[in-house]
Amino acid sequence: MYRILLVEDEPDIGQLISGWLARHDMQVLLEPRGDMALQRVDIEKPDLVLLDIMLPGMDGLSLCRELRQSFHGPIVMLTSLDSDMNQVLALELGANDYILKTTPPNVLVARLRVQLRQLASATPPRPKTAQRLQLGTLFIDYNSRTVRLQEQAVALSTSDFELLWQLASHSGQILSRETLFKQLKGRAYDGMDRSMDVAISRLRQKLGDNAELPTRIKTIRNKGYLLVADEWS
Repeated sequence: MYRILLVEDEPDIGQLISGWLARHDMQVLLEPRGDMALQRVDIEKPDLVLLDIMLPGMDGLSLCRELRQSFHGPIVMLTSLDSDMNQVLALELGANDYILKTTPPNVLVARLRVQLRQLASATPPRPKTAQRLQLGTLFIDYNSRTVRLQEQAVALSTSDFELLWQLASHSGQILSRETLFKQLKGRAYDGMDRSMDVAISRLRQKLGDNAELPTRIKTIRNKGYLLVADEWS
């Protein structure tokens, strides 16, 4: 049974949606406040997050942007706001789908199942044995989740560590956004989501790369990202 966190501040609507999804083998966890949803995701670790836009504490679009930095599962907006601008913005912020509350319940279930199937089919690679990488003064230990640069510890979030590991273990190779999204987020790149660019910028900052003219983690136009192996001396 899939676990879904529904962030909805109207109790009647929340109960109605929960009851319907429960009949289709989905366990729904309700959270009425946007500003509490980040903590709930961290604790409950749902498979999918279903978000309203108009929420107390933090609106759904801001919440979507925050969640996408660390949550790799599908994020689906479920709202009464029938606005092209909101839909485009939600997708650009990392939402996987945008569904109106007027959508028939069976169609809602079908669209959520599409997202969950894509999640189930994605299998991010994990090292089978203890693995370490060293490129010049950059040292990465996968099992202990530690990174050191010039003998100094570098603190990274889980998602940023996974991104660095992928880049470093394929140093000298260009990794496309499509490849990184599938491996790290379990979903296809939609052509608009900029969360990978934001994560790359964070890595550059923490690893002492030049933000304007990066030499260690390069963006290769129209192709992807390249970690340069001999720039870590």
